Amino acid sequence: MIGNSVSWALYFLWYGNLKEMLVSLRGENAQLSSSDYFIASGVSGILTAACTNPIWVIKTRMLSTARNAPDAYTGIMHGARDIWTREGIPGFYRGLIPSLFGVSHGAIQFMAYEQLKNHWAKSRGSKQDLTNLDYVNLSAMSKAFAGSVTYPYQVLRTRLQIKDEATGTFLNVRGVASQIWKQEGLAGFYRGLGPNIIRVLPSTCVTFLVYENTKHYLPRIYDPEDSAGE
Repeated sequence: MIGNSVSWALYFLWYGNLKEMLVSLRGENAQLSSSDYFIASGVSGILTAACTNPIWVIKTRMLSTARNAPDAYTGIMHGARDIWTREGIPGFYRGLIPSLFGVSHGAIQFMAYEQLKNHWAKSRGSKQDLTNLDYVNLSAMSKAFAGSVTYPYQVLRTRLQIKDEATGTFLNVRGVASQIWKQEGLAGFYRGLGPNIIRVLPSTCVTFLVYENTKHYLPRIYDPEDSAGE
């Protein structure tokens, strides 16, 4: 919950600011292109990944270790102290490189979402005519598309953050990729894709639905007279 809330908060903060900057560069009436959305979401993803990677390292290790195991983390603070003591700062950033490659996931997702939203808005008349069901459908379609394209990086990132059972050590990106290819082939890079998409779709749909409604209603709460005149 902490990881998701912090990640989405930072992501939308930077993404909104970067879109506004691109609009000012292109001109107020200019329509942002797919590459503009890709750049804005990509940069936002890089900044978010760098800030939140320690949270995901702790979460992954808590999930991959039995509760009664001798080295199991009892909570976030215990995990943070253990990583700091045993591995130092680099320990918090294991799997960061695959995460940075995975920025393409968010970039593709937001690019698809924005273009789908623009297309649907034209068919409805304007973005103001889009319904909550539209936002749910658009976010689900864009998430499924991006997840299918970029899923292998998630497999690499997860396996980088846990110890190799045979050696008891952490492998590098090349070692993990080679191991998966030799033992499981191409299918190994997509193991768990179906359950993962099903798992993330509800949270993604809710997140985008709340974001779009908050973006619509919040200005009207703080400045109802200005909003009424729009």
